[in-house]
Amino acid sequence: MRKGNIGVAPEGLPFLFLLALTALAFAALRFWPLALVFLVLTWFSGHFFRDPERVVPSEDDIAVSPADGRVIRVEPKADPITGEVRPCISIFMNVFNVHVNRSPVAGRVEAIRYFPGKFFNAALDKASTDNERCAYLVRDDGGRSWVMVQVAGLIARRIVCRVEEGDTLARGERYGMIRFGSRVDLYLPPDYSAVVANGDVVAAGESILARKFQA
Repeated sequence: MRKGNIGVAPEGLPFLFLLALTALAFAALRFWPLALVFLVLTWFSGHFFRDPERVVPSEDDIAVSPADGRVIRVEPKADPITGEVRPCISIFMNVFNVHVNRSPVAGRVEAIRYFPGKFFNAALDKASTDNERCAYLVRDDGGRSWVMVQVAGLIARRIVCRVEEGDTLARGERYGMIRFGSRVDLYLPPDYSAVVANGDVVAAGESILARKFQA
């Protein structure tokens, strides 16, 4: 399983190198306007591909956010792997959010399914079924199945999967990313309920999204 770098996601290093090199080349040629443009693009690329460390909550019976961004939808939907209708929390990431995705719970990756598709705005309802996406089924230590889905957006054209079926993830561990604005859907098992609402801003690996029902 590929591990994310501390500070910058490895997928961003080629962009940073190429943009910085181009900025230096234009500066050496004294084409200052173009050098400034590429310097700004280098800064933006570094900001987009940042990958900060997170403090993962340690309490039992919780699920943390798989993505940075804003909660845009909490509703029951059929997950794309099992077809079961589950509570689903949708998180929209804009271009200024951290785009590295993290596992909501500790467990084993049992299935990964890639679905080719279109590139509608990820905030739209039809993005869940029409857009390019990658779904992961994770089985936790209690035997519950969790499904998280990376959904490509209007600008995002590259879903990065860093895990394989059979890999084991810790809660809050990195499992992939999506480039340049997108969305992640988290489908809960039946004995968990969402503790967030539309409009809430969440951080991957840190914000608690769901808790187990108390008997």
